[in-house]
Amino acid sequence: MTDIPILLLAAGQSSRMGGKDKLLQVVDGVPLLRRAAMIALRAAPVIVALPPAPHARHDVLDGLDLQRIDVRDAYEGMNASLRGALAHVPAVAHAAMVLLADLPDITSEDLAAVLGSVQSHPDKLIWRGATADGKPGHPVAFDRRLFDHIHQLSGDEGAQSVVRANAGKVHLHILPGQNALLDLDTPQDWAEWHAKRGS
Repeated sequence: MTDIPILLLAAGQSSRMGGKDKLLQVVDGVPLLRRAAMIALRAAPVIVALPPAPHARHDVLDGLDLQRIDVRDAYEGMNASLRGALAHVPAVAHAAMVLLADLPDITSEDLAAVLGSVQSHPDKLIWRGATADGKPGHPVAFDRRLFDHIHQLSGDEGAQSVVRANAGKVHLHILPGQNALLDLDTPQDWAEWHAKRGS
């Protein structure tokens, strides 16, 4: 087990789901958020950024050995979640991996592969998953030397500005198919994904 934690970002508002919470949608008999956390836990320690309790997303994580972080300013966007989780990364960790909770095709093996690239490409500062045809996606691991830059971010862009500023220090690790990019943001996305997998 690596000492690099996975920061599971799950404090967003599912604003495109027509009133439904996408992270509570059931996949393989399990709410998507719990499923994502279980997948992540097989690869590394997990820190989950969540809306303030009480909230149903807290409930679906009951019994899992992970650290929950309430993001009081979650309404601001993704960077509030990122800052909140990053503040709890242990001092011994030389990097942290950021994982979105709505990537239904990501596997523990995918996460482990990108985490492994942190060790195999130590000359880089950012390591990220990519699709089979080379498009950058998730997860994304950041060297501790970039943490201060990430702490200063605001809004909903995520850490894209940090990635752009360090473009020459990025390692892309190819993952199967569209695992690194496929997310489910709308009811139509969900319907199409379920139809494709016959579930």
